[in-house]
Amino acid sequence: MSLRGSREVKENYQIFRLTGLLDAFSEPDFRRVVSKCIDDGPTNIILDLSAIDFIDSSGLGVLVQMAKKTQSVNGKLQVISNPRVTQTVKLVRLEQFLSLQPNIESALENLASGAA
Repeated sequence: MSLRGSREVKENYQIFRLTGLLDAFSEPDFRRVVSKCIDDGPTNIILDLSAIDFIDSSGLGVLVQMAKKTQSVNGKLQVISNPRVTQTVKLVRLEQFLSLQPNIESALENLASGAA
């Protein structure tokens, strides 16, 4: 598999730390796993993509789906980015919608403050 990761569940959020490629090949499994984890709760999700090597349109699509899914269950999605991911997200003008953050601390502050 081109995407690897770990999941850490806290009281009111989950962190997914991912490495590798978030692309058309890894997207279906990623979507299925994270979607089930959102269903199981907690519904606040932090996706740490700081070690991602590549993201394509399929990867962006699943991030949008995850953001919408968390919102539908009164949760929030925070995405920790790196320059490559940030550039790709900004090309399609989704940086605000996907709540790009520079690190886990910023993502946690946004969750605590109620910011989107």
